[in-house]
Amino acid sequence: MRDDSRLTTIPGPSGALEIEVDQPMAPAEDRARVVVICHPHPQFGGTMNNKVVTTLARAAVDVGWHAVRFNFRGVGASDGTYDHGDGEFDDAQAVLTWATRRWPAHRPALAGFSFGAWVAVRVALQTPVSRLLTVAPPVNRFDGFPDHAPECPWWLIQGMADEVVDAERVVAWAAQFVPPVNVITVPDASHFFHGQLKILRDLAHRFYQDEG
Repeated sequence: MRDDSRLTTIPGPSGALEIEVDQPMAPAEDRARVVVICHPHPQFGGTMNNKVVTTLARAAVDVGWHAVRFNFRGVGASDGTYDHGDGEFDDAQAVLTWATRRWPAHRPALAGFSFGAWVAVRVALQTPVSRLLTVAPPVNRFDGFPDHAPECPWWLIQGMADEVVDAERVVAWAAQFVPPVNVITVPDASHFFHGQLKILRDLAHRFYQDEG
């Protein structure tokens, strides 16, 4: 994504996991913050280089955070094969653990887009994170979406012209949670935010900088 990105692999539950760390030119503070970002569906072309994923990473770097993108098992240089979300949950847990050890001053944030949002919500319920960002969670496509919220600030960004996810159902699902989810709708945005990535980046800036 940037000249100051570092591509490597770390040990994962089914072998090596490919990660890329996007680094700010100068961290916003001495105690660096970090976000781990989960990519969309591996069987439909989803990778850590997806444009929504890299937009979320750029926004983090813009405000002095590190961003860790990674490929789920069976994608890119990551070992293993697609596991219907269960193994991918384990992959995300492994990357979070690695990020926590690498930047111990702050608990990592977690973000996910589409399939990655489904994984991220489930992980945030099991592993404490500082905050959670989900973009277009596919509540109409996967079972196992939770009926309670993780104990961290949670932002949900949903394009209302989404051709993949039922946007109205997403908004209704998010309305049930206590504490409340900060739901932000983008009226003309499609699933992949075509032509709307600047709006998404600006919203992600606000997410990373929010102290509420």
